[in-house]
Amino acid sequence: WAVDSASAKRLTDIARAVKEADGLILATDPDREGEAISWHVLEVLKQKRALKDKKVSRVVFNAITKNSILEAMANPRQIDAPLVDAYLARRALDYLVGFTLSPVLWRKLPGARSAGRVQSVALRLVCEREAEIERFVREEYWNIAAILGTPRNETFEARLTAYEGRKL
Repeated sequence: WAVDSASAKRLTDIARAVKEADGLILATDPDREGEAISWHVLEVLKQKRALKDKKVSRVVFNAITKNSILEAMANPRQIDAPLVDAYLARRALDYLVGFTLSPVLWRKLPGARSAGRVQSVALRLVCEREAEIERFVREEYWNIAAILGTPRNETFEARLTAYEGRKL
């Protein structure tokens, strides 16, 4: 991971402040990207040896109101590893699919934005189906079924399948 210069300054400020504090409370967005940001901040602070034995907790709130923030602060938790893993998996998909598709999209549709995960997968499904259609070789065939009878009034079913251009 690389930290840009503006973020590096903020991380240095956080590292300096946490040395004087009793602990660190991470309060990024409640989604998987927010969880990953908290995880990244924690990893950088560990590398800088800024935490030592400070208590680190994570709080989550969906509204910036007094009650929401007080509720979050009353219920701190650890970083949710499965959410971080989900973020990392989605990031890998971006590299594998989205980042290779976006330049094609930009060439074909000037002014277009990056291809997202859903669009990338949908486009792939459409392209795979179109390729199947193009590979399809039409072959005429007939299925014939008949109920036949014997002189003794017994019946039986006879089936015939005929393919164009083939001898049976």
